[in-house]
Amino acid sequence: MRRLSTLLVLCAWLLASGAHWDLAQGFGWARMVVNYSRSMPLDAAIRLTFSPENLCGVCEFVAEGKTRDADDGSAKGATSASESAAKGKLVFASAPEQLLVYGSAPAPSWPAEHFLANAHARPAPPVEPPRAA
Repeated sequence: MRRLSTLLVLCAWLLASGAHWDLAQGFGWARMVVNYSRSMPLDAAIRLTFSPENLCGVCEFVAEGKTRDADDGSAKGATSASESAAKGKLVFASAPEQLLVYGSAPAPSWPAEHFLANAHARPAPPVEPPRAA
């Protein structure tokens, strides 16, 4: 259970930090190097892969996604500094609950005299209990 929760926290952190775009970009580069190295030497394939003029579909998709995320996270259209600061962090709008402790009511007193006074009024059992042989 602890491993699962650690894995989920790690995945959430990677997604929140934008590392999924880096993983997709790495996948695209690896695919391009493999495809280019089939028809040319490895050094030429690597050079062609990382040239800015030669982008594959994955590279274009990642570039669009990164710019879209940057536009969503920026303070575009914010009117004040507090609004732009609020877009970049979590703001908790609720105050902490106040702790209320109530004492329990005192237990009713049971006078021992009541039990002792009625003890003699109880008759003895009619037959003695059986004994083990």
